[in-house]
Amino acid sequence: MADEQKRLVRQILLQQIEILLEANNTATLRRLLNEQRASVLAEIVELLDNEQRRIVFNVLNKPLSAEVLEKVDEATRSALFDILEDEELRSIISHLDADDAADVLMELPAEESAEILESLPPAESAEIKGLMRYSEDSAGGIMDTAVISVTQDATVAQAVNKIRAAEIDEDFYSVFVVDKNGKFLGDVRVRFLLTRPENTRINELIDPNTIHVVANDDQERVRNVFRDNDLIVVPVLNKEHKLIGRITADRIVEVADEEAAEDLYAMAGTDPDELDKVSVFHAARVRMTWLLPCLLGTAITALVIMFFHGKFGFENLARIFTAAVAFVPMIAAISGNAGLQTSAIVVSGLATGHLAALKLSQVFTREVRIALLVALSCGLIGGMACAFLLHFKPSSGTVEPLRLVLAFGTAMFSAIMVATTLGLFLPFLFRRIGIDPAISSGPLVTTANDSISVAIYMTLTLLLAQ
Repeated sequence: MADEQKRLVRQILLQQIEILLEANNTATLRRLLNEQRASVLAEIVELLDNEQRRIVFNVLNKPLSAEVLEKVDEATRSALFDILEDEELRSIISHLDADDAADVLMELPAEESAEILESLPPAESAEIKGLMRYSEDSAGGIMDTAVISVTQDATVAQAVNKIRAAEIDEDFYSVFVVDKNGKFLGDVRVRFLLTRPENTRINELIDPNTIHVVANDDQERVRNVFRDNDLIVVPVLNKEHKLIGRITADRIVEVADEEAAEDLYAMAGTDPDELDKVSVFHAARVRMTWLLPCLLGTAITALVIMFFHGKFGFENLARIFTAAVAFVPMIAAISGNAGLQTSAIVVSGLATGHLAALKLSQVFTREVRIALLVALSCGLIGGMACAFLLHFKPSSGTVEPLRLVLAFGTAMFSAIMVATTLGLFLPFLFRRIGIDPAISSGPLVTTANDSISVAIYMTLTLLLAQ
């Protein structure tokens, strides 16, 4: 009910904005827009055309327009890069936090990004450049460099004064403690600073077991660290164990959404890159890069069938081939889906960390037992379906139909076992060699499963029919 009401309110707001845009009533539009949240405006801007977006950014104040630019989807942001003037874009980016500015600048062409960085104050520019050195999917790429830290010999009073003097817009939950060389020692929760005497030394309050992450850690691992330990904030350290930033839970919510979307795209056989631009030609090109290999894979399946056609092309085996081909889609579809189920479970476990600590042998033992039950069930049911659907009556009686049914049931069992094995091993293999395991659930592997299962089926049919 609340979601429906929220949707209705935003629909009304969109209608109001469109009416004001059409009437060119910029004064009322300015008042209306600047009263809204950035997240609401981002959704609205995504639904407008470029001419309307231009007017909206003309009337938005710079801090709010910066938030909107950061929150819109990548395709809309790419369009905004084209319609915003260079000077205007520089001004907007200057109002972003360093981590958000780094994310936005990495989407721009290198030359334009460098020009904007040169126009910023040296300290701010250096901070953003430092963040841009890290991969966007790493802890360093998603961290905020704004931290409050004190040395271990400071007092509670000194720590509180440092908090009061800090110019940080973000919420903070603890004060980080470092030694004189900047190496991380632990943290002190704010509640201790509020409840302990002012002359208490910080080293008496340090939690030395503070959980931290390293700048090069993948954001998936960071997400799992937050989830497993119920964290609100985690410090980020470099290779020398020095404090360089922090990551908060709100950023991890965004990371979880990004990772889930990336896995979904990979399993569907596409790529998040298609959202970088509005162009349908760009999206079609991205999808075709995945579909063309699949087309090649299906051609291989066709070659397998054509190869066996030659083997069946003598005596009365031609009729058996004709009957056997009718059941090829069933074999390919069932075995492919069985493999997809296994790989989806393994990929999900690896992504969330549930299976990451387990040995492959443990996962193998569980999944193979499940696969045996599924393969036996599908083999028996498929065999009965084959017997029911088989309509031809060869002159030799019932021997050939029975052999075909036996071949179909055995092939169904074998194909499911092979597909399940691939679905089990490939995610671990891809993860080991640095490829996203979600790709193992995509159409490329599914197409390979089809070719293998059809080859197994036709081979068994040929052997048992003779």
